[in-house]
Amino acid sequence: MYQDFEKIIKEKEEEIKNLKKDLEKSRLNLHLFYELTKAIRKSLHLDEMAYIILTGLTAKEGLGFNRAILFLVDEDYKNINGFMGLGPLNLSEADLIWKTIEDQKMDLYDLIENYHKIKEPPYKPKLMEFVQSISFPLKKESGFIFYTLWEKGTLHIKGEKIKELENDEFIKKFNLKEFLISSLWIDDKPEGIIVVDNCVTQKPILEEDKMIFSMFIEYATSAIKNSKAYEDTLLMAHTDMLTGLYNHGYFQYKLDEELLKAKSKNQKLSVIMMDVDNFKKFNDTYGHIQGDEALKKISSILKEGVDEKYILCRYGGEEFSLILPLTSIEEGSEIGKNLLKKVENTEILNTRFTLSAGIATYPEHGLDKETLLKKADLALYKAKKEGKNKIVLAFNYGD
Repeated sequence: MYQDFEKIIKEKEEEIKNLKKDLEKSRLNLHLFYELTKAIRKSLHLDEMAYIILTGLTAKEGLGFNRAILFLVDEDYKNINGFMGLGPLNLSEADLIWKTIEDQKMDLYDLIENYHKIKEPPYKPKLMEFVQSISFPLKKESGFIFYTLWEKGTLHIKGEKIKELENDEFIKKFNLKEFLISSLWIDDKPEGIIVVDNCVTQKPILEEDKMIFSMFIEYATSAIKNSKAYEDTLLMAHTDMLTGLYNHGYFQYKLDEELLKAKSKNQKLSVIMMDVDNFKKFNDTYGHIQGDEALKKISSILKEGVDEKYILCRYGGEEFSLILPLTSIEEGSEIGKNLLKKVENTEILNTRFTLSAGIATYPEHGLDKETLLKKADLALYKAKKEGKNKIVLAFNYGD
Protein backbone atom coordinates (compact mmCIF):
# COMPACT_ATOMS: atom_id res chain seq x y z
CA MET A 1 0.00 0.00 0.00
CA TYR A 2 2.88 2.36 0.82
CA GLN A 3 4.38 1.68 -2.66
CA ASP A 4 1.07 2.54 -4.32
CA PHE A 5 0.95 5.80 -2.40
CA GLU A 6 4.54 6.61 -3.43
CA LYS A 7 3.68 5.88 -7.05
CA ILE A 8 0.69 8.24 -6.91
CA ILE A 9 2.87 11.00 -5.42
CA LYS A 10 5.47 10.57 -8.20
CA GLU A 11 2.77 10.67 -10.86
CA LYS A 12 1.31 13.84 -9.37
CA GLU A 13 4.74 15.44 -9.15
CA GLU A 14 5.33 14.59 -12.83
CA GLU A 15 1.92 15.99 -13.68
CA ILE A 16 2.69 19.25 -11.85
CA LYS A 17 6.09 19.43 -13.51
CA ASN A 18 4.52 19.04 -16.99
CA LEU A 19 1.82 21.54 -16.11
CA LYS A 20 4.45 24.09 -15.07
CA LYS A 21 6.31 23.41 -18.30
CA ASP A 22 3.14 23.97 -20.36
CA LEU A 23 2.34 27.15 -18.43
CA GLU A 24 5.84 28.47 -19.06
CA LYS A 25 5.50 27.73 -22.78
CA SER A 26 2.15 29.51 -22.87
CA ARG A 27 3.67 32.47 -21.05
CA LEU A 28 6.55 32.64 -23.53
CA ASN A 29 4.18 32.40 -26.49
CA LEU A 30 1.98 35.19 -25.13
CA HIS A 31 5.11 37.27 -24.53
CA LEU A 32 6.26 36.60 -28.12
CA PHE A 33 2.94 37.72 -29.60
CA TYR A 34 2.94 40.80 -27.38
CA GLU A 35 6.50 41.75 -28.36
CA LEU A 36 5.83 41.20 -32.07
CA THR A 37 2.65 43.29 -31.87
CA LYS A 38 4.75 46.14 -30.44
CA ALA A 39 7.35 45.71 -33.20
CA ILE A 40 4.72 45.63 -35.96
CA ARG A 41 3.20 48.93 -34.80
CA LYS A 42 6.44 50.63 -35.81
CA SER A 43 5.96 49.95 -39.53
CA LEU A 44 3.36 49.11 -42.16
CA HIS A 45 5.82 48.53 -45.01
CA LEU A 46 5.40 45.03 -46.40
CA ASP A 47 9.09 44.11 -46.47
CA GLU A 48 9.63 45.26 -42.88
CA MET A 49 6.47 43.47 -41.77
CA ALA A 50 7.58 40.25 -43.46
CA TYR A 51 11.00 40.49 -41.81
CA ILE A 52 9.41 40.93 -38.36
CA ILE A 53 7.18 37.89 -38.94
CA LEU A 54 10.01 35.67 -40.16
CA THR A 55 12.21 36.86 -37.29
CA GLY A 56 9.47 35.79 -34.86
CA LEU A 57 9.46 32.35 -36.46
CA THR A 58 13.24 31.86 -36.36
CA ALA A 59 14.56 33.80 -33.37
CA LYS A 60 15.52 31.88 -30.24
CA GLU A 61 13.16 34.14 -28.29
CA GLY A 62 10.48 33.37 -30.88
CA LEU A 63 9.33 30.01 -32.23
CA GLY A 64 12.94 28.97 -32.83
CA PHE A 65 12.73 27.26 -36.23
CA ASN A 66 16.03 27.10 -38.13
CA ARG A 67 14.56 28.59 -41.28
CA ALA A 68 11.45 30.52 -42.43
CA ILE A 69 10.54 31.28 -46.05
CA LEU A 70 7.81 33.52 -47.48
CA PHE A 71 6.39 33.40 -51.02
CA LEU A 72 3.79 35.91 -52.26
CA VAL A 73 1.49 35.87 -55.28
CA ASP A 74 2.09 38.74 -57.74
CA GLU A 75 -0.48 41.44 -58.58
CA ASP A 76 -1.53 39.78 -61.85
CA TYR A 77 -2.04 36.43 -60.11
CA LYS A 78 0.28 34.76 -62.61
CA ASN A 79 3.25 33.77 -60.43
CA ILE A 80 4.13 33.03 -56.84
CA ASN A 81 7.48 34.65 -56.10
CA GLY A 82 10.05 34.20 -53.37
CA PHE A 83 9.72 37.33 -51.21
CA MET A 84 11.96 36.70 -48.21
CA GLY A 85 13.87 33.98 -46.39
CA LEU A 86 15.53 34.01 -42.97
CA GLY A 87 17.96 31.45 -41.64
CA PRO A 88 21.02 29.63 -42.94
CA LEU A 89 21.47 28.19 -46.42
CA ASN A 90 23.89 25.56 -45.11
CA LEU A 91 25.58 24.31 -41.91
CA SER A 92 28.64 26.60 -42.09
CA GLU A 93 26.45 29.66 -42.56
CA ALA A 94 24.28 28.49 -39.64
CA ASP A 95 27.33 28.38 -37.35
CA LEU A 96 28.33 31.88 -38.45
CA ILE A 97 24.83 33.37 -37.98
CA TRP A 98 24.28 31.78 -34.57
CA LYS A 99 27.77 32.70 -33.35
CA THR A 100 27.20 36.35 -34.37
CA ILE A 101 23.84 36.43 -32.55
CA GLU A 102 25.43 34.85 -29.46
CA ASP A 103 28.54 37.08 -29.49
CA GLN A 104 26.56 40.29 -29.95
CA LYS A 105 23.86 39.13 -27.50
CA MET A 106 21.15 40.03 -30.02
CA ASP A 107 17.57 39.86 -28.79
CA LEU A 108 14.38 39.97 -30.88
CA TYR A 109 14.49 43.75 -31.29
CA ASP A 110 18.18 43.72 -32.24
CA LEU A 111 17.43 41.18 -34.96
CA ILE A 112 14.54 43.28 -36.28
CA GLU A 113 16.66 46.46 -36.28
CA ASN A 114 19.34 44.52 -38.18
CA TYR A 115 17.08 44.32 -41.25
CA HIS A 116 18.14 47.72 -42.60
CA LYS A 117 21.78 46.61 -42.54
CA ILE A 118 21.21 43.33 -44.38
CA LYS A 119 18.46 44.03 -46.93
CA GLU A 120 20.93 45.22 -49.61
CA PRO A 121 24.04 43.51 -51.04
CA PRO A 122 26.78 42.85 -50.04
CA TYR A 123 25.33 42.13 -46.57
CA LYS A 124 22.15 40.43 -47.74
CA PRO A 125 22.08 36.82 -46.42
CA LYS A 126 22.49 34.04 -49.00
CA LEU A 127 19.13 32.48 -48.20
CA MET A 128 17.32 35.79 -48.77
CA GLU A 129 19.05 36.25 -52.15
CA PHE A 130 18.29 32.65 -53.09
CA VAL A 131 14.60 32.91 -52.14
CA GLN A 132 14.18 36.17 -54.06
CA SER A 133 15.60 34.56 -57.20
CA ILE A 134 12.86 31.89 -57.30
CA SER A 135 9.47 32.13 -58.98
CA PHE A 136 6.81 29.56 -59.89
CA PRO A 137 3.96 30.10 -62.38
CA LEU A 138 0.50 29.69 -60.85
CA LYS A 139 -0.16 26.50 -62.77
CA LYS A 140 -0.61 22.84 -61.88
CA GLU A 141 2.76 22.15 -63.51
CA SER A 142 4.43 23.95 -60.57
CA GLY A 143 3.48 20.97 -58.41
CA PHE A 144 3.44 21.01 -54.63
CA ILE A 145 3.61 24.78 -54.11
CA PHE A 146 0.61 25.35 -56.42
CA TYR A 147 -1.59 22.77 -54.71
CA THR A 148 -0.52 23.88 -51.22
CA LEU A 149 -1.45 27.48 -52.01
CA TRP A 150 -5.11 26.42 -52.24
CA GLU A 151 -5.08 24.40 -49.01
CA LYS A 152 -6.38 26.03 -45.85
CA GLY A 153 -4.63 25.31 -42.57
CA THR A 154 -1.15 24.08 -41.69
CA LEU A 155 0.34 20.99 -43.32
CA HIS A 156 3.03 18.97 -41.54
CA ILE A 157 5.05 17.24 -44.27
CA LYS A 158 7.40 14.42 -43.23
CA GLY A 159 8.29 10.75 -43.64
CA GLU A 160 6.50 8.94 -46.46
CA LYS A 161 5.02 12.17 -47.84
CA ILE A 162 8.53 13.59 -48.35
CA LYS A 163 9.48 10.46 -50.32
CA GLU A 164 6.45 10.99 -52.55
CA LEU A 165 7.54 14.58 -53.19
CA GLU A 166 11.30 14.02 -53.59
CA ASN A 167 11.22 15.00 -57.29
CA ASP A 168 9.09 18.09 -56.79
CA GLU A 169 10.91 21.28 -57.84
CA PHE A 170 9.99 23.28 -54.73
CA ILE A 171 11.05 20.46 -52.36
CA LYS A 172 14.35 19.98 -54.22
CA LYS A 173 15.25 23.67 -54.33
CA PHE A 174 15.12 23.97 -50.54
CA ASN A 175 16.15 20.38 -49.77
CA LEU A 176 13.13 20.01 -47.48
CA LYS A 177 13.05 16.94 -45.19
CA GLU A 178 10.42 17.78 -42.58
CA PHE A 179 8.54 21.05 -42.51
CA LEU A 180 5.37 23.00 -41.78
CA ILE A 181 3.70 24.96 -44.57
CA SER A 182 0.64 27.18 -44.56
CA SER A 183 -1.06 29.34 -47.18
CA LEU A 184 -1.97 32.94 -46.36
CA TRP A 185 -5.63 33.65 -47.13
CA ILE A 186 -6.58 37.31 -47.46
CA ASP A 187 -10.18 38.24 -48.37
CA ASP A 188 -11.00 34.67 -49.44
CA LYS A 189 -7.99 34.44 -51.76
CA PRO A 190 -4.64 32.71 -51.17
CA GLU A 191 -1.96 35.40 -51.37
CA GLY A 192 1.15 33.44 -50.38
CA ILE A 193 2.73 30.69 -48.31
CA ILE A 194 5.05 30.46 -45.30
CA VAL A 195 7.36 27.47 -44.78
CA VAL A 196 9.40 26.64 -41.66
CA ASP A 197 11.80 23.80 -40.94
CA ASN A 198 14.80 22.73 -38.86
CA CYS A 199 17.15 22.14 -41.78
CA VAL A 200 20.32 22.33 -39.66
CA THR A 201 19.52 20.82 -36.26
CA GLN A 202 17.09 18.26 -37.76
CA LYS A 203 15.04 18.68 -34.58
CA PRO A 204 11.66 16.94 -35.03
CA ILE A 205 8.61 19.18 -35.37
CA LEU A 206 6.10 18.37 -32.64
CA GLU A 207 2.32 18.67 -32.63
CA GLU A 208 2.55 21.63 -30.24
CA ASP A 209 4.96 23.34 -32.68
CA LYS A 210 2.33 22.94 -35.38
CA MET A 211 -0.37 24.37 -33.11
CA ILE A 212 1.67 27.47 -32.19
CA PHE A 213 2.74 27.94 -35.83
CA SER A 214 -0.93 27.83 -36.93
CA MET A 215 -1.81 30.51 -34.37
CA PHE A 216 1.13 32.57 -35.60
CA ILE A 217 -0.03 32.26 -39.25
CA GLU A 218 -3.42 33.78 -38.39
CA TYR A 219 -1.61 36.68 -36.78
CA ALA A 220 0.84 37.00 -39.71
CA THR A 221 -1.96 36.94 -42.30
CA SER A 222 -3.71 39.85 -40.61
CA ALA A 223 -0.44 41.83 -40.43
CA ILE A 224 0.39 41.18 -44.11
CA LYS A 225 -3.16 42.15 -45.14
CA ASN A 226 -2.76 45.51 -43.36
CA SER A 227 0.66 46.03 -44.98
CA LYS A 228 -0.63 45.29 -48.47
CA ALA A 229 -3.56 47.69 -47.99
CA TYR A 230 -1.15 50.37 -46.76
CA GLU A 231 1.24 49.86 -49.68
CA ASP A 232 -1.65 49.92 -52.19
CA THR A 233 -2.76 53.27 -50.75
CA LEU A 234 0.81 54.54 -50.81
CA LEU A 235 1.23 53.41 -54.42
CA MET A 236 -1.94 55.25 -55.46
CA ALA A 237 -0.66 58.42 -53.82
CA HIS A 238 2.64 58.06 -55.70
CA THR A 239 1.16 57.11 -59.08
CA ASP A 240 0.44 59.41 -62.00
CA MET A 241 -3.21 58.71 -62.88
CA LEU A 242 -2.80 59.15 -66.64
CA THR A 243 0.29 57.04 -67.35
CA GLY A 244 0.43 54.67 -64.36
CA LEU A 245 4.07 55.68 -63.77
CA TYR A 246 5.40 57.12 -60.52
CA ASN A 247 4.64 60.82 -60.18
CA HIS A 248 6.82 63.90 -59.64
CA GLY A 249 6.50 63.75 -55.85
CA TYR A 250 7.71 60.17 -55.72
CA PHE A 251 10.60 60.98 -58.06
CA GLN A 252 11.81 63.71 -55.68
CA TYR A 253 11.46 61.43 -52.64
CA LYS A 254 13.17 58.48 -54.35
CA LEU A 255 16.03 60.55 -55.73
CA ASP A 256 16.76 61.83 -52.20
CA GLU A 257 16.74 58.25 -50.90
CA GLU A 258 18.91 56.79 -53.70
CA LEU A 259 21.36 59.67 -53.52
CA LEU A 260 21.77 59.13 -49.78
CA LYS A 261 22.43 55.45 -50.44
CA ALA A 262 24.96 56.23 -53.21
CA LYS A 263 26.82 58.61 -50.89
CA SER A 264 26.96 56.18 -47.98
CA LYS A 265 28.28 53.36 -50.16
CA ASN A 266 30.42 55.46 -52.51
CA GLN A 267 28.44 54.31 -55.55
CA LYS A 268 27.42 55.86 -58.89
CA LEU A 269 23.94 57.20 -59.55
CA SER A 270 22.66 58.59 -62.86
CA VAL A 271 19.57 60.66 -63.64
CA ILE A 272 18.02 60.99 -67.10
CA MET A 273 15.52 63.72 -67.99
CA MET A 274 13.48 63.07 -71.18
CA ASP A 275 11.05 65.25 -73.11
CA VAL A 276 8.75 64.33 -76.03
CA ASP A 277 9.78 66.32 -79.10
CA ASN A 278 7.20 68.58 -80.79
CA PHE A 279 4.45 67.41 -78.46
CA LYS A 280 2.72 70.82 -78.32
CA LYS A 281 2.29 70.73 -82.11
CA PHE A 282 0.68 67.25 -81.89
CA ASN A 283 -1.64 68.46 -79.08
CA ASP A 284 -2.64 71.58 -81.03
CA THR A 285 -3.33 69.53 -84.16
CA TYR A 286 -5.19 66.52 -82.70
CA GLY A 287 -6.43 67.75 -79.32
CA HIS A 288 -5.74 66.89 -75.69
CA ILE A 289 -7.60 63.55 -75.69
CA GLN A 290 -5.30 62.22 -78.43
CA GLY A 291 -2.37 63.87 -76.65
CA ASP A 292 -3.20 61.98 -73.45
CA GLU A 293 -3.49 58.74 -75.40
CA ALA A 294 -0.08 59.33 -76.99
CA LEU A 295 1.50 59.97 -73.56
CA LYS A 296 0.02 56.69 -72.26
CA LYS A 297 1.49 54.78 -75.22
CA ILE A 298 4.91 56.42 -74.85
CA SER A 299 4.87 55.64 -71.11
CA SER A 300 4.14 51.96 -71.83
CA ILE A 301 7.07 51.76 -74.28
CA LEU A 302 9.43 53.35 -71.75
CA LYS A 303 8.19 51.10 -68.94
CA GLU A 304 8.72 47.96 -71.03
CA GLY A 305 12.25 49.09 -71.88
CA VAL A 306 13.33 49.81 -68.28
CA ASP A 307 14.65 47.23 -65.83
CA GLU A 308 12.70 46.91 -62.55
CA LYS A 309 15.70 48.06 -60.53
CA TYR A 310 15.42 51.53 -62.10
CA ILE A 311 12.79 54.17 -61.22
CA LEU A 312 10.81 55.63 -64.13
CA CYS A 313 8.53 58.60 -63.43
CA ARG A 314 6.36 61.11 -65.21
CA TYR A 315 8.04 64.36 -64.26
CA GLY A 316 5.22 66.51 -65.59
CA GLY A 317 3.47 67.30 -68.88
CA GLU A 318 5.36 65.45 -71.62
CA GLU A 319 8.54 65.11 -69.57
CA PHE A 320 9.80 61.87 -67.99
CA SER A 321 12.58 61.16 -65.51
CA LEU A 322 14.61 58.05 -64.82
CA ILE A 323 16.72 57.27 -61.73
CA LEU A 324 19.51 54.75 -62.38
CA PRO A 325 21.16 53.50 -59.16
CA LEU A 326 24.63 51.88 -59.47
CA THR A 327 24.91 53.23 -63.03
CA SER A 328 27.77 55.21 -64.63
CA ILE A 329 27.17 57.92 -67.21
CA GLU A 330 28.35 55.60 -70.01
CA GLU A 331 25.97 52.81 -68.94
CA GLY A 332 23.14 55.29 -68.40
CA SER A 333 23.72 56.82 -71.83
CA GLU A 334 23.30 53.41 -73.48
CA ILE A 335 20.07 52.82 -71.55
CA GLY A 336 18.83 56.25 -72.68
CA LYS A 337 19.74 55.62 -76.34
CA ASN A 338 17.87 52.31 -76.33
CA LEU A 339 14.75 53.94 -74.87
CA LEU A 340 14.81 56.74 -77.45
CA LYS A 341 15.19 54.18 -80.23
CA LYS A 342 12.25 52.11 -78.94
CA VAL A 343 9.98 55.16 -78.98
CA GLU A 344 11.16 56.29 -82.41
CA ASN A 345 10.64 52.82 -83.92
CA THR A 346 7.05 52.47 -82.66
CA GLU A 347 4.14 54.03 -84.52
CA ILE A 348 1.74 55.73 -82.12
CA LEU A 349 -1.61 57.04 -83.38
CA ASN A 350 -0.23 57.12 -86.95
CA THR A 351 2.66 59.28 -85.74
CA ARG A 352 6.37 58.69 -85.08
CA PHE A 353 7.35 60.39 -81.84
CA THR A 354 10.92 61.10 -80.72
CA LEU A 355 12.42 62.07 -77.37
CA SER A 356 15.31 64.30 -76.37
CA ALA A 357 17.22 63.48 -73.19
CA GLY A 358 19.95 64.71 -70.86
CA ILE A 359 21.90 62.65 -68.33
CA ALA A 360 23.93 63.61 -65.26
CA THR A 361 25.76 61.35 -62.80
CA TYR A 362 26.71 61.45 -59.13
CA PRO A 363 29.40 62.29 -58.11
CA GLU A 364 30.91 63.66 -61.38
CA HIS A 365 28.29 66.31 -62.06
CA GLY A 366 27.01 67.14 -58.61
CA LEU A 367 26.90 66.04 -54.99
CA ASP A 368 23.32 67.09 -54.34
CA LYS A 369 19.93 66.58 -55.98
CA GLU A 370 19.48 70.15 -57.18
CA THR A 371 22.82 70.23 -59.01
CA LEU A 372 22.25 66.86 -60.67
CA LEU A 373 18.79 67.86 -61.90
CA LYS A 374 20.08 71.20 -63.17
CA LYS A 375 22.91 69.49 -65.10
CA ALA A 376 20.55 66.86 -66.57
CA ASP A 377 18.09 69.62 -67.56
CA LEU A 378 20.83 71.67 -69.24
CA ALA A 379 21.92 68.55 -71.15
CA LEU A 380 18.29 67.98 -72.23
CA TYR A 381 18.07 71.59 -73.42
CA LYS A 382 21.26 71.10 -75.42
CA ALA A 383 19.81 67.94 -77.04
CA LYS A 384 16.79 70.01 -78.15
CA LYS A 385 19.04 72.73 -79.62
CA GLU A 386 21.18 70.17 -81.48
CA GLY A 387 18.27 68.76 -83.47
CA LYS A 388 16.33 66.63 -80.95
CA ASN A 389 15.95 62.79 -80.82
CA LYS A 390 19.23 62.32 -78.96
CA ILE A 391 20.72 62.05 -75.47
CA VAL A 392 23.38 64.53 -74.35
CA LEU A 393 25.83 63.82 -71.52
CA ALA A 394 26.31 66.47 -68.87
CA PHE A 395 30.09 66.46 -69.29
CA ASN A 396 29.79 67.42 -72.98
CA TYR A 397 29.42 71.10 -72.11
CA GLY A 398 30.67 73.59 -69.55
CA ASP A 399 28.67 75.27 -66.81
